[in-house]
Amino acid sequence: MTTPVSYSPAPIVKLVEEFSKLPGIGPKTAQRLTFYLVRMPEERARDLAEAIVGVKERVSICSRCFNITEADPCDICSDPRRDQSRVCVVEEALDVLALERTHSYRGLYHVLHGAISPMNGVGPDDLRIRPLLSRLRENPVEEIILATNPNVEGDATAMYIHGLIAPLGISVTRPARGLPVGGDLEYADESTLGRAIEGRQDF
Repeated sequence: MTTPVSYSPAPIVKLVEEFSKLPGIGPKTAQRLTFYLVRMPEERARDLAEAIVGVKERVSICSRCFNITEADPCDICSDPRRDQSRVCVVEEALDVLALERTHSYRGLYHVLHGAISPMNGVGPDDLRIRPLLSRLRENPVEEIILATNPNVEGDATAMYIHGLIAPLGISVTRPARGLPVGGDLEYADESTLGRAIEGRQDF
């Protein structure tokens, strides 16, 4: 069978391909974004390109909590006003942003960068669980809040971590179930998320 001939310029084809590799971006959306950029003023396109390069050059991972940061340690870890006795464990850096918007939590964080999901080939060793245990052994902590997402993967991850932390004698809590089951923290509204953190329960 003859391969269809593409009449699009090579840079257009390449950009569509790259957009299609992003999560949640299908071929049609990739095409729309590409042609939007073609029509965009050159100055704005350069600003966008510089912002992308800047993120890759200046943003890294905090060596303590594994949140995204421009300085190491991050601003939260290095803030003496934060409650050092509490650590909130979340799946992604976006969850930190969601919790910070509630203004209901003033402790520290630990970002796992995912959740246990055998179906997707993600096991405990693929997450930042061992560094969490090292943190707890090196620094006195009174409470661990397991704020993983309220779905199958999040619950499995919370159960696994709880099993590791329980022998250390640290209080382990879980946000109250005001959060929708099966949802993600980053999509919860601020008041619901704030009440869930304030009303957290023993694990």
